[in-house]
Amino acid sequence: MKTKLIAFVLTAVFCVMPSIAGAETGHGHDHDRADAPKGGRWLENTQPRAEFYVEKDNTVTVAFYDDALKPVPAADQSVTVVAGADGHKTTVEFEKKGDALVSKGPLPDGHALNLVVQFKQTPEMKPVNFRFVLEDHVCGACKRAEYACTCGH
Repeated sequence: MKTKLIAFVLTAVFCVMPSIAGAETGHGHDHDRADAPKGGRWLENTQPRAEFYVEKDNTVTVAFYDDALKPVPAADQSVTVVAGADGHKTTVEFEKKGDALVSKGPLPDGHALNLVVQFKQTPEMKPVNFRFVLEDHVCGACKRAEYACTCGH
């Protein structure tokens, strides 16, 4: 009976340890996925793959890539961003510039903006909303902008 109990406890510990180790180091993201080429945030489940990137002037670029991460031109996609902080909301529209979609103006200033990125693959498709917080600092672990952090803390 003792042997079965010890075997059970050891099995439980070894099965749980990887998830505990991941939790302690802050890892929780899928590390098999490639980092976004510009250092931005992937908008998941878009085809072609869409990267949301905040430029130094606080404008936003949404660039598109194939599965090999080679740039592809924007086609019929459209993007609108609603940025909110302290009860105020700002809507930022986008236009096609070159191969990407670029915001017509900058995001509002703020240390932690709540963003809703509304993405439409084609004009006739229903939009998909991506919600995240845009923080204005760099992650200490992965050294990426916090909104594009890949270390999962």
